[in-house]
Amino acid sequence: MRVAVLGSPIAHSLSPVMHRAAYAHAGLDWTYDAIDVPAGGLADLVGGVDDDWRGFSVTAPLKREAAAFATTRTPVVERLGAANTLVRDGAGWAADNTDVPGAVAAWAEAGVTGIGSVRILGGGSTAAAMAYAVGTAGAERIEIVVREPARADAAVAAGLDGGAAVDVARLDESVGAPVDLLICTVPVAAVQARAAEWTAAARAVFDVIYDPWPTALAMTAERQGLTVVSGLDLLAHQAVLQLQQMAAIDVDADLLRSAARVALAGGHTP
Repeated sequence: MRVAVLGSPIAHSLSPVMHRAAYAHAGLDWTYDAIDVPAGGLADLVGGVDDDWRGFSVTAPLKREAAAFATTRTPVVERLGAANTLVRDGAGWAADNTDVPGAVAAWAEAGVTGIGSVRILGGGSTAAAMAYAVGTAGAERIEIVVREPARADAAVAAGLDGGAAVDVARLDESVGAPVDLLICTVPVAAVQARAAEWTAAARAVFDVIYDPWPTALAMTAERQGLTVVSGLDLLAHQAVLQLQQMAAIDVDADLLRSAARVALAGGHTP
């Protein structure tokens, strides 16, 4: 069977490394490739594949296209309008978004529990997925921090749908009240200068970036003795869930993380 990750750019993706490691561990003679597909190209590619294609991992900028293309969608996909997983389902394709439960699994594995308040830096699609994840996991209050409040609408709506109260703050304002979890979905440069300020007002930090690692935010949090969750943790846990759906195999997130770390240390190619 064949599987691939779709997106553009895609050369940076660690999904091939992770999924291939799982196939080898399970003794499956499957292939997993990385295919560069620009915006607007998902339907043509997926709609034209042969029956030996089992599924696709989907990354930017194609997650909304994947949700729209699918014939069936999980409730998370219906709510967010974005999918990172397509699995062949009879004559059609089933869409899921494993980023949401993958994030919950990542911070739970790190021992981050009792999350009542959350601050999310950024307001894009990843921020929306994280807002929905923490809301449905029981957070009561979410603060979305962005450069332009008007760009936070999707993340705000996702947090509200998750059951939390949501406020919006500007990135250049003073840091507000302490929170249980700080989630960073923005580039390193956007928060580096104020890393200590952000982390000082949090009990734990989840930085969705994994390369380069550690980020300034992560290093600062570790120096302060905070629990730190990385984007690699998220990537591994969401891949565990994809592998269950695509190949019906259960693997430990550590297996996938280890393969990814080896690849990163060696300057990986898909």
